[in-house]
Amino acid sequence: MFFDYLPLMYAATLMTLGLAVCSLIVGLFFSLIFTSLEMNKASCVRKPTAVFVSLLRGLPEIIVVLLIYFGSTELVEKITGEYVEFSAFSCGVLALSLIFAAYASQSLRGAIQAIPVGQWESGAALGLSRPYTFIRLVLPQVWRHALPGLSNQWLVLLKDTALVSLIGVSDLMRQAELINTRTHQPFTWYALAGLIYLAITLISQVFIRKLEVRFTQFERGVR
Repeated sequence: MFFDYLPLMYAATLMTLGLAVCSLIVGLFFSLIFTSLEMNKASCVRKPTAVFVSLLRGLPEIIVVLLIYFGSTELVEKITGEYVEFSAFSCGVLALSLIFAAYASQSLRGAIQAIPVGQWESGAALGLSRPYTFIRLVLPQVWRHALPGLSNQWLVLLKDTALVSLIGVSDLMRQAELINTRTHQPFTWYALAGLIYLAITLISQVFIRKLEVRFTQFERGVR
């Protein structure tokens, strides 16, 4: 009976990985937007963004997931007058990406502030526009400084994917719960889910170390 349910756990593992990777990609995009808005010189842009990010960081993650899943449908209905039901997966990705972005934006902002002003002045001296200087000169250095913080947030994101089981996404936790209701073996299936999460985390840490070596090889004099 144990092996009969392994294909379901395998599919749930792929769902969890897909959810985490999609949330990471969207979250990085949002984090860049949050960072740019928070560092904007206009207070009418900077302050509302800072408040929004603080709210995301202050609320429990499960509240954010539930608000987006149930609130998005209600909001669209009030605006358009039509009932539109969003998929649990897309709502889960949006919620997790916003949570990730709220924390990652702080790492990116700190990394940008750690870049010497001379980098910007060098770009201006070469006649480069400020956006081009940021993308070509500053941003590669930003990733190096922000990598430790972003790596930690990725590991947190992996574990936070378990939250979307409450809105019906068939991730590892959801599948373990469903199998447990059939087999009445909670320790076996929750322990298996935990081992899979642990394996994904350990593999992620190996890739993170390789990225850190690659991004810091210039500083360490590696050729």
